[in-house]
Amino acid sequence: MAKVNIIYWSGTGNTAAMAAAIAAGAKEAGAEANLIPAETASADDVKDAKAVALGCPSMGAEQLEETIMEPLMEELDGNISGKTVVLFGSYGWGSGDWMRDWEDRVGSDGAQVWNGEGIIANNAPDEEALDNCRAAGKDLAGLV
Repeated sequence: MAKVNIIYWSGTGNTAAMAAAIAAGAKEAGAEANLIPAETASADDVKDAKAVALGCPSMGAEQLEETIMEPLMEELDGNISGKTVVLFGSYGWGSGDWMRDWEDRVGSDGAQVWNGEGIIANNAPDEEALDNCRAAGKDLAGLV
């Protein structure tokens, strides 16, 4: 059975809801979905995968969460080349610059961002964002 790893950090539960929707899509497509909190994740969780999902809300001045997700991304930067990466997260203000910066970073690491862009939700994910997350999970299931 294909295994989809969904690594995420969530402060308010919005990004966690998006991670759960990705997991639901992967399961619907017949894959095993592993929800992995960023606090317990490492490069080992992406090492053997062809595709992975990474989620983090916008924090501070539109950036990744600094104490858990940023150090994890620094570890992953050298380990995601050649992989397809679904990026997702929520934001409460701003214009989504943190996601565009993250997309650029993942591309610079040699990975391909799924669908060409991350999935973002303003505060709690609406049905469209959750549908996009489920679609991403289904696609990931076919890539792993």
